[in-house]
Amino acid sequence: MSKKALVTGITGQDGSYLAELLLEKGYEVYGLTRRTSTSNYGRIEHIVNKIKLLSGDLLDQHSLTQAVKEVQPDEVYNLAAQSFVKTSWEQPMFTGESTALGVTRMLEAVRFACPSAKFYQASSSEMFGKVVEIPQTETTPFYPRSPYGVAKVYGHWITVNYRESYDLFAVSGILFNHESPRRGLEFVTRKIANQVAKLKYGKLDKIYLGNPESKRDWGYAKDYVAAMWLMLQQDEPEDFVIATGETHSVQEFVEKAFAVAGISDLSSKIVWNDPRFTRPAEVDHLIGDPAKAKRVLGWEPQTKFEELVTIMVEAELKAEKV
Repeated sequence: MSKKALVTGITGQDGSYLAELLLEKGYEVYGLTRRTSTSNYGRIEHIVNKIKLLSGDLLDQHSLTQAVKEVQPDEVYNLAAQSFVKTSWEQPMFTGESTALGVTRMLEAVRFACPSAKFYQASSSEMFGKVVEIPQTETTPFYPRSPYGVAKVYGHWITVNYRESYDLFAVSGILFNHESPRRGLEFVTRKIANQVAKLKYGKLDKIYLGNPESKRDWGYAKDYVAAMWLMLQQDEPEDFVIATGETHSVQEFVEKAFAVAGISDLSSKIVWNDPRFTRPAEVDHLIGDPAKAKRVLGWEPQTKFEELVTIMVEAELKAEKV
């Protein structure tokens, strides 16, 4: 009999790639979606007939318990959250309710309705924030620098707590930045790729960005969802850092994006340090050490930085050409 997986946040970047992966592996895939006035199925449009969508909300305990009870999943992937750092400053209470307490509600749903299910929690490198060591590993202390980072720390530790208190198979993947053409437009990598394509076709004159020196450990989302799946195939529940182990600056991303699009004269087309894109507290040098994932899971990133930028810019060039 095929395995069943329940994915919260299935309409997001990671949810859509994970759903594809699970379908390829022969799973019955169930996705939890919030009721909204307009459906947001853009990223899963091509597979929406192959998955089963259930209504539920991380803010509503009953809906989560009902979904888990109905599906009786082998695996639960909790990817839903308010996942944009900038928005977390504007909506700190909502971020706490969904990104922190939402994890507890999902764990409670699993504990009551299907305690045999294996549970994956989407943790984040933003938990490290003001880093206390470089690179960051599974044992690096957290020092979050945004309401989002703080909420993710809660989500991470409550997952550990339920694992140790109730003997649930519950793990956290501490994923560093992972990008793709399905990334939201509010994220800097997708924004750059999209706006470079618009520059190319004369739809924009200039691109406005924040700090050019800001560095991140950027990987490809499609590679990272494979790590999520691998974590739930282990005999023992453990947490893992998933990263590339190298960092690149926003400026490097921009330079590579311009090269892919065949645009020269970068300096006249970029406005740096736009105050609209600065955070109240900036994170430091985020770079993950994926050694444990390589050793235990046999996982390592397949897509290099240059290849990732190329994939993203070429997708935008194709989309903006119409």
